[in-house]
Formats: sequence, C-alpha cells, structure tokens
Amino acid sequence: MTAILERFEELHPNSLRLHRRAADVFPNGVTHDIRYFTPFPLYMERAQGSRKWDVDGNEIIDFVMGHGALLLGHNERSVQAAVAAQLQHGTHYGASHEAEIEWGLRVKQLIPSAESLRFTSSGTEATMMAVRLARGYTGRSTVVRFSQNFHGWNDIMVGAPDREGVHPHAFGIPDESLANVVVVPQNDPETLRQTLKEEDVAAVILEPTGAHFGEIPLDPAMLPLLRETTTAAGAVLIFDEVITGFRASPGGVQAATGITPDLTTMAKILAGGLPGGAVAGSREIVSLIEFGAGDRGEFGSRIPHPGTYNANPLSAAAGVAALDRVATGEPHRHANALSRDLVVRLNDVLRAAGAAGCAYAHTSMFHIVLGAECPAPVDGFDWDWQGRPGDRVPRTAADVVWALRRGMLNERVDLMGSGGMVSSAHSQEDIDHTVQAFERTILQIQNEGLL
Repeated sequence: MTAILERFEELHPNSLRLHRRAADVFPNGVTHDIRYFTPFPLYMERAQGSRKWDVDGNEIIDFVMGHGALLLGHNERSVQAAVAAQLQHGTHYGASHEAEIEWGLRVKQLIPSAESLRFTSSGTEATMMAVRLARGYTGRSTVVRFSQNFHGWNDIMVGAPDREGVHPHAFGIPDESLANVVVVPQNDPETLRQTLKEEDVAAVILEPTGAHFGEIPLDPAMLPLLRETTTAAGAVLIFDEVITGFRASPGGVQAATGITPDLTTMAKILAGGLPGGAVAGSREIVSLIEFGAGDRGEFGSRIPHPGTYNANPLSAAAGVAALDRVATGEPHRHANALSRDLVVRLNDVLRAAGAAGCAYAHTSMFHIVLGAECPAPVDGFDWDWQGRPGDRVPRTAADVVWALRRGMLNERVDLMGSGGMVSSAHSQEDIDHTVQAFERTILQIQNEGLL
C-alpha cells in the first residue's frame, strides 16, 4: 500500500464504514458516476461557505462546489433564507406560482439568447428538450456534437465515435438511436464545415469553453465560425451552458463573447444549488412548446413538455436569490481573482518541483495537467492550446489523478477530478492552504514514482 493511500484510509474510517453499507444498496455504493472513488468515497455531514465536514470530522476546503452549482458557496445566506421562507408556504403546489415568473425574468435579464424559456429539473432534461426543439423547428434529424463535450446522459448525448470517427456507439443504446448523431473534433473547422455541407443538420451543440468545462479548451475562433456556419446551413446553434451559465460571466459565455446561440441549456447555478434546469432561446423556436390552433391530434405540431418538478417553488426561490447575487458581478470578480492566483501559484509549485505539467483556468474553473509537458499560461487564464487540431491536448494519466485526489484529501482539499471550481465564498486563506497542500502532495506523488 502506498503512503498516500495508507494515510487516506487512516483519516476516514467512518466513510469506509458507510461505504460498506452503501455497497449493498447502490452500484459501486455511489449515486453519481463522479462520486465513484477508490478505495471508497468520502461521506459528508455538513457544509458552509467554502468548507465541508466529513463524517470523520475532517474540515475540507471544497473545490467540487456541488459539481459546479455553488458559485456562491455552500449554504449562502440569501439562498438559505429564501428556501426557508418558501418552506413555510409549501414545497410543491402542482400549479403555477409567482416565483417561477420572477425566476424566468432574471434568466431573461442575464442570458442574451433568452427571449423565451422553459424550466426543467436538470441539465440532461434541458439538452433533451433543446435537441427536440431544434429538430422540430428545422424538420431535420441530424445532431452534431463535439468530441468529449458533455451534455448529460440522454441517449443521443452519450457514446464515442465508431471506427470511422463519425457516428457514435454506446453500450445499452441501440445503434438506431444514434444513427442521426455525428461527432466531430471540437477544434477542426474544416471537418465542421464539411459536415454541415454533407449532412442534413438540425443542430450543433457544444460546451462553449470546450470539453469538460474547458479542460480541452475550445479555440476562441470557433465560436464566431459556428455562428456563421450554422446560420448559413439553417441549423440551430445550441450552447450547453449548464456549467458555464452564470459562471463564465453573469450572462454566461455568450454574454462574455458576444456570440449568441439560438438555444441555451442551463442548470446548476441557475437554481442556487437546488435541482433545476432550463432551455432558453429564440421565441420562434421555444414557442413550439405552446398549445395553439395548429395542434393536430393528441400532440399535433407542438412539442409536449411535462415534468413534475419543473419550476418547483423551492428551486424557484433559491434561483431568484442566487441570480440576484449573480447579476451584481461581484461573485465573479472575487472567484476569478482567486482562481487566477491559485493557478499561477500551482504552476510555480510544479516548476520548483521539476514536475511535468501545468495548471490553467477559464474564469473560476481550473484544471491541472500532471505528467505531461504543457505550456503554463502567463497569467493563469486562457491556456494556449497552441493550435492543436481536434482534441490532442495533454491529459493526466488516471493513476496520477487518483493519487492527486487522495493526496489532496489527506491535506483536506477536495478537487473535482484534476481541477475544480472556485466560489465567491473561498478566501485567500483557502488558496494559500491549497497551494501548500499541492506542494506536499506533488512531492508524495513523486516519491511514489508516479511523476
């Protein structure tokens, strides 16, 4: 057993005990793929601000931040107060209510593409609805997505390209379900142009910072190209801003870049840390959900959209409170400044240790590459992908990622894979501790022969 792993098990006996119970209840003992961890995941008891406490009493600086949902940190006071107040009135009316209007108006205020919108319960549901709207609007079937970009787990959004590198396949999903999906490299304009020319494309969907919230950065020149080429082809451009929405800027990537998509999918920060998503965009496209005189039969020419928890009162209350804070821009200024400082100092640690790798960030979203040569950004932000076509960028080997996460948890810092999210609740003290923890962990990983 390695020293890192041995220390991890020593620090977390109660998490091990709970994991053994969970293993009889859930596959691998977890309820989300990202929570799968070896030798066992940690179990949390409470959280506040930038910290969370596990069942063994360890106080941990958190950079998972609710899988990116908590720009404002854990249990932020205005969100907590809004949810507490709503609890006095009810959790689920099964009817319309004023808070959903206020929530929708705040989305329209912040997101440039949001002429009209519909709430869902998750980001996966939002991407499902966006694609259905695009297909209904264009009368076409083919959806183009970029390699390794994540859009939830509905059928057409999973699976890797086949041997020809075009159409995906995925275990548990019939090939017929993926017959109208094309996967292209994200930084390859010629392949994109050719696909739009040769295929009858209903929509192109992408993460507008690049795969895995910018782990594989998108060439900035691709966004205006996408807007131009999809418009010329009559295809719908969908930005998946489930992670970047309200984080890359108060109005997401589209507000920061001035490139407005036809449809936008959102979740996470949208609902202030509670379950909630939305699809927003052109009124002409979103209106396909409307009941109207053109309906034929049970569903007719409209797209049906039920959903028991759509715009539920608790999520609406939390969303209104969170977006009021988001609209000020102050959470972004604070989190971005700390993110920049963190990344610059992580790169200093790697250089001092003589370890191959780099850290880079886009706003408050940061990534770490270990064990591969890569250029560190001068100021921490906007990593230079150096014109690499497609997705050929340095990645950290899986065994190194596991060692990094375990080592950082031993130092009471929780990363999301080999990166994370900085919130407005993080402090300079948190960053200082994280840099010191990273320095000690890199030394341990080197001692174990992994770097």
